[in-house]
Amino acid sequence: MRRLMVTAFMTLDGVVQAPGGPEEDDSGGFAFGGWSFHFWDERMGEVMTQVMGHPFDLVLGRRTYDIFAAYWPNATEEAGAKPLNDATKYVASRGAPSLTWDRSVQIEGDVAEGVARLKAEDGPELQVHGSGNLIQTLMANGLVDEYRLWVFPVVLGTGKRLFADGTIPSALRLTDSTVSTTGVVIGTYEPAGDVPIGSFA
Repeated sequence: MRRLMVTAFMTLDGVVQAPGGPEEDDSGGFAFGGWSFHFWDERMGEVMTQVMGHPFDLVLGRRTYDIFAAYWPNATEEAGAKPLNDATKYVASRGAPSLTWDRSVQIEGDVAEGVARLKAEDGPELQVHGSGNLIQTLMANGLVDEYRLWVFPVVLGTGKRLFADGTIPSALRLTDSTVSTTGVVIGTYEPAGDVPIGSFA
């Protein structure tokens, strides 16, 4: 059984759209692409190295796959390039994409069923990066075992959110946390069942 871990860059108000640059996703007239760029520091690099410091495969939405595939095969000297290039990339797409990046495989049929099959196999951890639409499907089907949420000290007021309307209510358990020198709070969470209800009355 493989665990599935979601890594998401998000603002204080939960926006996950286009953190890395304007070209990532300007749908809905989103004008803040690249909002995470100026917060990066050495501590964040260390955490990302830890995330990618053991064997893993990737589960990616089509848009994120295209961004990664256009960059990482040609950036082999950069930190993180080797594990990303070595990983098997499972791609969720409704169409018939041209998967030119080595070790890329389209998830056939229903995405949730396909990811459930991948989780049931023997193999390394499954990591999801970016892929906001895909994450919504994974969450709705109870397929996420761990969230690593990078919360940036910025508020946008608009854009696609990780926990959007319609998210299934659930409790989370914090298992690890650290803070960058730029104020980015990186928390690791596991699903912890139903939301506990109480009263101070």
